[in-house]
Amino acid sequence: MTSTEEKQFNLFVYGSLREPSILESVCGLSFTLKPSQANQAHTLFAELAILHGYRRVSPDNVYFYAIPDPAVKIEGFVIYRLPAEALQEIDRYEGKLYEREVVSVNTANGQVEAYAYLASPRSMKKKFGDRFHVNLIHELWLRKRIERFFQMHTRPGEDSMDADIERRARRILLGTTERDLVVTHLGRSAVSDYYLEQELSRPIASIKHLYGDSAVKPYFANYINLVVKQVLLNQFEWILYHRFRFELNRLSPNRRYYTRILSIIIALRMINTNRSGVDLILRRCQETLPAEGTYDLIDYVKFAVQAADTIFDARVVQSEISRIRRNLQPGLVPMGAEMELSNLGSRAVHQDAAGQDAMFDGFRYFSDFGLDVLCWKLGGYIDDHSGQPTPGKRGFLELAPGRLNILGELSKPATDDPWILNQLIRETAAFFPVKPHSLHLSFQMRRYQVGRQTVLPLSFVKCLLVLGGGTQILKDGKLWISRMSHNEIRRDRSGEELIFAQTSKRRWRMDDQGPDEAIAPSLLSHVQQYKFIRLDSRANYEPLIMALKGLQLSINPGDYLTSEQLAASRRLRNEFLELKEWADHPEEISRRTKGRFLDTIYDGLMQERHRRPHHKLHYIEWAIGAIDLQIRLFNKQLAGGSGQFQTPDFLSTSSEPDSDFKASL
Repeated sequence: MTSTEEKQFNLFVYGSLREPSILESVCGLSFTLKPSQANQAHTLFAELAILHGYRRVSPDNVYFYAIPDPAVKIEGFVIYRLPAEALQEIDRYEGKLYEREVVSVNTANGQVEAYAYLASPRSMKKKFGDRFHVNLIHELWLRKRIERFFQMHTRPGEDSMDADIERRARRILLGTTERDLVVTHLGRSAVSDYYLEQELSRPIASIKHLYGDSAVKPYFANYINLVVKQVLLNQFEWILYHRFRFELNRLSPNRRYYTRILSIIIALRMINTNRSGVDLILRRCQETLPAEGTYDLIDYVKFAVQAADTIFDARVVQSEISRIRRNLQPGLVPMGAEMELSNLGSRAVHQDAAGQDAMFDGFRYFSDFGLDVLCWKLGGYIDDHSGQPTPGKRGFLELAPGRLNILGELSKPATDDPWILNQLIRETAAFFPVKPHSLHLSFQMRRYQVGRQTVLPLSFVKCLLVLGGGTQILKDGKLWISRMSHNEIRRDRSGEELIFAQTSKRRWRMDDQGPDEAIAPSLLSHVQQYKFIRLDSRANYEPLIMALKGLQLSINPGDYLTSEQLAASRRLRNEFLELKEWADHPEEISRRTKGRFLDTIYDGLMQERHRRPHHKLHYIEWAIGAIDLQIRLFNKQLAGGSGQFQTPDFLSTSSEPDSDFKASL
């Protein structure tokens, strides 16, 4: 350790003080892991360290305690050259349950002696009982602490129904804050009272400033309707998630996926199938709370909360749970979906789009009405394709259930079930009063696949465009592939490229190592995302999902086509030219190509589970038959069929293939 004469010490931290902001609030000093950013006046240098012989526990789910355990180690930071007066402030912060002792920790530069605040088993047993070493509190307990915060800070002590509704409304308007606290909890196991208070004391969204803005007036009622409808969805999901959690967990118990998927699907269906009742609520809201400058956003949220309590029907939930149980088709590949909606289509991100969307003005006021918070369960945000979405910009309404932040690199897969993923896509697209535009499907890669990807054969790319690229009939009877021909997946960045499929990295929780360190490799997953798909409310995407999964398991396709790939390969440049020509003037898919395509999908699905199929064989046969039929209908149309491309009944939303139908195939 440093000399006591210099009045500076090393300190090993492993709990709440790992947060630089909390350390700064306690003693006025922060820390960094980057030497170039350290300065003795305000920011100290720290590095990763390991303390052997101790276990980190949190029996109260508020603070961490280090107790002796010879077989375990604790990872933390050692902070260098901490002044004596700062150490005294930390003594007061840590309290009586801790004893400051000298320990030896391991760093990248060898062993270092430092102070550490340790807990004795005797004091821990006295306060927490015999089972103090077990983390007794989980996510539900954290949510109860959050609920207690709103009870204490919103009309405290009042037990009236209106007070309860106001507390719930305030909690809804801080929904992303609660989400972030839960994500932090999952990463670090505990959230301090200080941090909880600091985060939940943020101001809630307000629309008072919009009443004097003439530009927003034509869209005001539409935004309010969307707010009320979104709150109805959130309340339905909240009731489902808590009242029917046991039944839902039995259907989808794996915590690696976004845990709200089933409750979201049921809540979406409860609203989508009761349009007349929802429309009546929206009309009454506009009549009861007219946009005259008197009411704020929280008043509309309170109205929706009360309406949700009135129309929620548990019998419908039981029916939906039974329906899900009958149709589940779980697999082993984690999957997700991103949906883009816009009344302007591909013009949504153009500079001249101002005022052309008569309903929402390209979602320019999305954040002003608090929808960036209200839509968090569906991963909703506005994407202007700039890579840096900013409030007030026009763009697509993008929805990605499981997304835990706007940038999207922090997310959980939605499900491993193709049927569930298809339900999520359909019901989400039907919920919003906005035209569907495009769909991205993501498939998590297995470790052995990373770095060993192949380029999709051109013939397979054509087959996939037939299945999902937006086959359309023009007025002159000509058939074309709209996603290609509208240049929606062809872009010019560093050079022309095709945004058909791309590989990216995702992580499912916040990094547990601190703010300055790279993400731990164990938290990262590689995802193959297919971006060529047209979002159509009539379509059933279950066969396409199975096709993409089968291809990934059999040939492990990679990016297609980046500007770097095109610059490096003449063959790919020729393929790109051929693909553009084919999209404008399609030709039939040959029987040989279709056979190879179906065989490759089948081979992949038959080895999903350690070279064995995971899905039931009749379900795989149904998927292969559905894919085959869609390609044959495409060929029939090109050969001079009915004059309008027909979607087969069992591929459309009007006739959903249930488990009994699939079994009959």
